[in-house]
Amino acid sequence: MERAAQIKKLSEKDKIWDMVVVGGGATGLGVAVDAATRGMSVACLEKTDFAKCTSSRSTKLVHGGVRYLQKGDVMLVLEALRERGRMKANAPHLVKDQAFVISNYRYWDNFLYFCGLTFYDLLSFGFGYGRSKFISAKKVMKYIPTSVEKGLKGGVVYHDGQFDDSRMAVNLAQTCVENGGTVANHATVTGILHDEAGKVAGVKFVDNLSGEEYTLKARSVVNAAGCFVDDIMHMDSPEHRKMVTPSQGVHLVLDMKFLQSDYAIMVPKTSDGRVLFAVPWHDKVVVGTTDIVRPTAEEEPRPLKEEIDFILGTAGLYMNPAPTYKDILSVFAGQRPLAAPKKEGKNTKEISRSHKVITSDNGLVTITGGKWTSYRLMAEDTVDKAIEVCGLPKRKCVTKKFRIHGYRKNPDLTDHMYVYGSDEPKILRLIEQEPALGEKLSQKFGYTLAEVVWAVREEMAITLEDVLARRVRMLFVDAREAMAAAPKAAAVMARELGRDQAWIDEQVKSFTDLAKNYIFEQK
Repeated sequence: MERAAQIKKLSEKDKIWDMVVVGGGATGLGVAVDAATRGMSVACLEKTDFAKCTSSRSTKLVHGGVRYLQKGDVMLVLEALRERGRMKANAPHLVKDQAFVISNYRYWDNFLYFCGLTFYDLLSFGFGYGRSKFISAKKVMKYIPTSVEKGLKGGVVYHDGQFDDSRMAVNLAQTCVENGGTVANHATVTGILHDEAGKVAGVKFVDNLSGEEYTLKARSVVNAAGCFVDDIMHMDSPEHRKMVTPSQGVHLVLDMKFLQSDYAIMVPKTSDGRVLFAVPWHDKVVVGTTDIVRPTAEEEPRPLKEEIDFILGTAGLYMNPAPTYKDILSVFAGQRPLAAPKKEGKNTKEISRSHKVITSDNGLVTITGGKWTSYRLMAEDTVDKAIEVCGLPKRKCVTKKFRIHGYRKNPDLTDHMYVYGSDEPKILRLIEQEPALGEKLSQKFGYTLAEVVWAVREEMAITLEDVLARRVRMLFVDAREAMAAAPKAAAVMARELGRDQAWIDEQVKSFTDLAKNYIFEQK
């Protein structure tokens, strides 16, 4: 997946693409893979990096949505449970079974959640990860040794999926390219083209690295820009009314001592009526999330103190010892694109998480809403709509059973490199050929210089942030350690990209400034 080769394909003057996809997050990449595997000529353009925004900042779960079951949204849960099963079958190197414990402090809750989660299992129709079961208070303490024992009346174990989100995005980009599609990161769409009849006929974009502007003619354009879909709809129709409102979710990353288990914690009802998860991930614990409406979409949203206080306060009711500010290794905020409420003041938890495919009068196809688990189904619905609206050749979707790049069964989860799947031996070969690449980026983590080289050569990593935030997940698991590793990683990148010391200095400064947003110290 070499960027220069991809840009060259995008510069073909007279080519008319079947589809141009705007946005390289979970949804956009899913659409590009769907279109490419149906034999269409497809180009996917991402203004920063793949999964830069919402798609790298999830709770790392592949789930049916227990919370939606509480609200009686059975169809949404059913849909997500089926997709959860397909996601694991198609990318077993990234998606794994995750057992959760719900600790109950009232006897009635044991009965209530056991019944609800047994129904959840039944809805999965053969796509299940494991059966739910009631466990005693003693067993809860065995499964989660850090549980608050006082008043504990038992618990319920249930199963969902867990994955690495931005690694999945990178693998989807690779899958698209391997199937004839074209993808480019750091490529900003600046305008929508229209034909004489006013119908959408392509896009203009700028290569952020060279500053050069390109024009792509296309039979269909799909707007999959997440929280920024309104910006693209404005390019198509200047009088467009705002359709999306961003809802912010924050996660804290803590040391494994706060869980001491392969099991995750699920708190089914917090003080504000939401759910909270504490999930083991890359030998750390991800705790979240929040749900707060924000006025405008941001690429790098800042966590609010009230969000961090809420997560620490709720986690402290279930974890012993209770985590504090000084225990936070990293804090990251993401924004979900929710349908803008018709009435002022509507709470985000009341807004449906289901996805919507909308077509403008000019034929721009926009996909919004949804979540990582249903990315494949969202893509299928979107491509089907583009075929219908734009008169593309009718071809059946094949992604229900389509292996994602890196596919490898039964990975060794004790080795941090399991996320590379079938690419892992190739990275180890780099170290054999040049032993110096076996050096670690940090003594705290297993990440090596070879992984930086691989990210640049094979995964279209252009900036230091691309590598340390989304190819290896160092920024997300320990922001301070990522800052310490930045000069070493930048030097390796500079060698690969033919850059000088000034580039290294600029990248390290830029990354350090960014990483400070992931460290939240109580004033």
